Amino acid sequence: MKGRLLPALVALLIRAIGATLRWRADDRAGVLDLPADRPLIWVFWHNRVFGMPLVYRKFLKRRKGSVLTSPSGDGEIIARVMAKFGVGSVRGSSNKRPAAALREMVALLKGGGDLAVTPDGPRGPVYELQGGLVKVAQLTGVPVLPIRLRYSRAITLKTWDRFQIPLPFARAEVVFEELVEVPRELGDEGFEAVRAGLEAKLKGEA
Repeated sequence: MKGRLLPALVALLIRAIGATLRWRADDRAGVLDLPADRPLIWVFWHNRVFGMPLVYRKFLKRRKGSVLTSPSGDGEIIARVMAKFGVGSVRGSSNKRPAAALREMVALLKGGGDLAVTPDGPRGPVYELQGGLVKVAQLTGVPVLPIRLRYSRAITLKTWDRFQIPLPFARAEVVFEELVEVPRELGDEGFEAVRAGLEAKLKGEA
């Protein structure tokens, strides 16, 4: 019962708060005008997960999205919550079923679907972009879409990721940063430059 009830309650809370938010979008990538069947890899920080179903339903609903979640209990809850907003899931992490998850991600992207990744998850460090995201983009040739989400007022939980829940009637600004193309051939220095550049974009430093 808990496995079904909790995701339903979380989805209800997201919808209830989302109905009061005042939105503003800055589409630097032109993603709202891109063909829906051109795959993208969305990246956003783990602590912005609460607001991302709302971003999807408001701005990206015509796209076919799936989120990478860990095989843990928390990952299962996230997957079920996302499903209630029409978002699929790929289950895996660098520690559990990495090979299977990689195959599923590649198949999803090659099939024209979008993949959403929290590059500092599932355990952090917070705001530190892990290199696995860059490898997936490099392998598939699919461009990366950095997404920044800011709230004018929010509760910050005492979790490793400083999870944020926007307060009712807050202003929510979503920034779709310019797409990042990752070359197929990269040396160690080039790989690190791409990784650091993506991290800076998500932090609003680039």
